[in-house]
Amino acid sequence: MTTADLTITPLTVPDSLDDASAADFIAYGELNQLVCDEEVGLPYLSPTASQMLASWQDESDSLQVGYIARRDGDIVGMVSLAYAQEEHAKAAEFDLLVPAAYAHDGIAESLLLYAEDDARRRGRDVLQTWTLHRPAHTEDALVPKTGWGRIPPTALSQLLEAHGYGLEQVERNSELDLRADPGVLERTLADATAFAGRDYRSLAWELPTPPALRDGYAAVLARLVTDAPSGDMEFDAEVWDADRVARRDVRMTSAGQLVAVSAVEYVPTGEIVAYNELLIGPDRAEVTHQFGTLVATEHRGHRLGTIVKCANLLRWRELVPQSPRVSTFNAEENRPMLDINEALGFVPVSYAGAWQKKI
Repeated sequence: MTTADLTITPLTVPDSLDDASAADFIAYGELNQLVCDEEVGLPYLSPTASQMLASWQDESDSLQVGYIARRDGDIVGMVSLAYAQEEHAKAAEFDLLVPAAYAHDGIAESLLLYAEDDARRRGRDVLQTWTLHRPAHTEDALVPKTGWGRIPPTALSQLLEAHGYGLEQVERNSELDLRADPGVLERTLADATAFAGRDYRSLAWELPTPPALRDGYAAVLARLVTDAPSGDMEFDAEVWDADRVARRDVRMTSAGQLVAVSAVEYVPTGEIVAYNELLIGPDRAEVTHQFGTLVATEHRGHRLGTIVKCANLLRWRELVPQSPRVSTFNAEENRPMLDINEALGFVPVSYAGAWQKKI
């Protein structure tokens, strides 16, 4: 097969999935889940088209664009890119989606080069992407620059290496059985709360964030890209305020999604210094996803990560009793967070590689 008969065109973002122009965006959601299924057997790692639409429509904080590869009128691959909208932003994050049936047809390479050209035109010089991997142990396993974690090579990882991308980090995807005995969570939460002491107070809410908490929540959300372990990945610092929190709330609760937040306030200053988020789509019997979890650097060592995780998981069992398990990603070098996960019963189910190239 050659790529001479390949056409690449922009992905249309519809006003509604009921519009006549929505077919390609719906196909984008389906392809995303197909690739997740083929690569690691976990199609739910990708949100559906309806869950993604609001984020694509709102360009206030991140511009998202996509391109579709077709052969003889059939969709054979896609690439999407996300551009942070801060004036200083240098990075472009992209996601290559090519079904296994076309993995060796040169389609992924064509889309990769197209994405790089798009980033250049927009003045970005740091390219970043993530690959999914099964938990296999092979002699040719790839080792990230951090030295933590191993992943087996795939067709996509080999393509990225051939084009000058470096494996910066490995993330572990773990899952917890939400129907297990909650005793471990309850005891762990009680011990951590006693250890933290009275200077720390637990907070909880479901999105949208109460107006009185938006400024404090904005401050801790901004620290996710600076305080979380990221190897040598050059993430752009983000500018957050109460309005951005409100915009994010609208995007995250679109299409019937539910998001619960557990946080910790440092009583002497009133600052929010730790948080954990759990999200589920409109089908409350599906898998739950953990979004951000962070403890501000200067407040680590007080078991606040344990508090926000346990408190949110216990409350989630009451809010969404039908969901069977929760899925989360953590950097392999983030041993403090992985120690918490393992103690609570999380088990690894897949891995992700973080890749970066400077152009």
